[in-house]
Parts: sequence; structure tokens; C-alpha cells
Amino acid sequence: MNLFDLTITDPKEIHLENVFLSEENTKILTQVLKEHRYVDALKEYNLEVDHKILMHGASGCGKTMTAKAIATTLGKPIVIVDLSTLISSRIGETSKNLKALFDRAIRDKAVLFLDEFDQISKMRGNDDKDVGEMRRLVNTLLQLFDYFPSDSLLICATNHPEIIDTAILRRFQLRLSFKKPTSEQLDTYYNELLKPFPVHLQGIDRKYSLSYAEVRDYINTTMKAKLIEELEKQEAVNL
Repeated sequence: MNLFDLTITDPKEIHLENVFLSEENTKILTQVLKEHRYVDALKEYNLEVDHKILMHGASGCGKTMTAKAIATTLGKPIVIVDLSTLISSRIGETSKNLKALFDRAIRDKAVLFLDEFDQISKMRGNDDKDVGEMRRLVNTLLQLFDYFPSDSLLICATNHPEIIDTAILRRFQLRLSFKKPTSEQLDTYYNELLKPFPVHLQGIDRKYSLSYAEVRDYINTTMKAKLIEELEKQEAVNL
């Protein structure tokens, strides 16, 4: 397994103002970004900036986009990895891959974004069957967390925070909850995504009780069909 086949260094800039965040999450992240801006001044008073963040909640509600926006704002590269692809059946291989990821983020002073975090941080049970790789993996993770420097930023995302080992949970300085958007929030999102299209094509049936990602996919599919229909009509007129 080639570790670098599992990671993505995303070059696209996404700014925080382009991410739809709750008022509470906006407040928390604004404070974090200010801390990293004034990190040297804070160090003079032995004040450590918050640099370990857990994002939890429904899929498609902005966790990855938020991590990318944080990296853009801080002017840092971002390394993204889906941890479900990191698990290896060979003893010790997963821990080795994990350590290489952390070393890379530390070397580059990067934002390390670990998606599907519960895949490697599940609670250590008392069952004899659980005394193997998972316990060693969690112990490795605890050591990596403890030595992760504040000039890098660790962001972990999960849909299942309740199954994460409590010792790991305590290492996170901040926890952000991502919920499915309200109808009002989705209307704002619809308006933003539809803005580039001709006005006469913007009157689509709006679906609700969806995530931001689901709305984006819905608009993508719907507007492609509408635009192609328009082009076909123009071609028919020109025949």
C-alpha cells in the first residue's frame, strides 16, 4: 500500500465566508483563527493555541469544506485522508501509516484532516478479542496527539463520536457539531448556487431535509438537464 495514494493535498482555495456554518461554529472558528494569527504573542505568556479539533455530525454538512477553508485562511497546505482506506490487515502497518501521516503534517506545518476518524479510534474494550491491533492503534494515536505541535493543525471528522475512545476525546480542545441545515439555511444555499445561471432557469423545485452536499448534487443534475434542453431548443430553431 502506497501511503501517498491515500492522501490528497488540495490546491483549491475555499474561503470561510463561502462555507455555511452555524453561529456557534463561526464563533469558535473565528477565535481559533485569531489565536493562530497571534500565536507568537500568546507563546510569550505560555498560552497554547487550540490546534486539535473534532468535527462531528451528519454527512455532507460541511466538515471537509470547513477544514479546507481553515487551511486557506491560515495559509497552510492541507493533507486530507479517508481513514477507512488506511486500515491494514497486517499487524503494525496501520500504526506505521498513521505515524507517517502525522510526520508529514508536522514537517509541512500543515492542516491534517482525518475523515472517518472513528475507523481508528474506537473504544478499547475488555474483551480478549479486542486486545490486539485496535488497542495498540489507539495507544499510538494518543502518543501522536500528545506530541502534535501547535504550528500544525489537526482536524478529525466523524459521524459517530459516541464510539471514539474517551482518552482520545479528551485530547481534543474543541468540538464542532455539524447538523443538517434548516429550510431557511437551504434557501440561502439554493440562492447562492443558482446565482450564476440565467434567471429564467432558476425556478426549480426546491427539496428540503437534505444536506448541503445533497443539494449541490441535486442542483448539478437539474441544471445540466435544463441547460441541455435550452441548447437543443436553440439548435432546433437554427435548423
